[in-house]
Amino acid sequence: MAEPIVFDGTVEWSGENPGISLKTDPTGPFTALASFFRVVLSPHGRGHALVLASTPAAGAAPGNLCLTDNEPLARWLIANYVSHFGAWKGLPALGGLRFVPAETVRSSGDPASMYTEEVSGGGTTVRLTWRGLGAPFCFALGPAQSATGRHHMPSVFIGCASASIEVNGAALPGQPVPRVVAGHPISTAMLAFSETWVRVP
Repeated sequence: MAEPIVFDGTVEWSGENPGISLKTDPTGPFTALASFFRVVLSPHGRGHALVLASTPAAGAAPGNLCLTDNEPLARWLIANYVSHFGAWKGLPALGGLRFVPAETVRSSGDPASMYTEEVSGGGTTVRLTWRGLGAPFCFALGPAQSATGRHHMPSVFIGCASASIEVNGAALPGQPVPRVVAGHPISTAMLAFSETWVRVP
């Protein structure tokens, strides 16, 4: 029997982290980004966080916010993970986020076709939708390939044909653009389930 795969280190958090990054010009900068977390295990307990940059190049702007039901967890995720993600790294928006208590968090749809995460709080409702979903694939990044450079990251990804970010019913401009992850052609919008970050010793 084959030996099990063991990731040496400390499990820092585990859960889900689907995201959407949009561009109006495929060769230009990202025009809107959203990263959603449903965390089941972390040093700060369980919780949800939806990090939104409606105006990525601006600092404190009305559409740059984080809806969360666990603010210590959200701030920890942003400082230690989101700020290292490729599309988010160095964005002025991260320095000016408003933290808004989340009142409701709902998922709907089917990851085999169309899937939605909706978070509401403080008079703001953000709806993330992934359409034309592909086949799931499982992979693991080592520390040299992970966003932080300090973690193993096993996960299940599902790419999609299109995606949208809506704020109070109005869609933000842009579309996801193609990219490749672990040899799979997907885009800058994907579902990420069973995601776990293990800090190397």
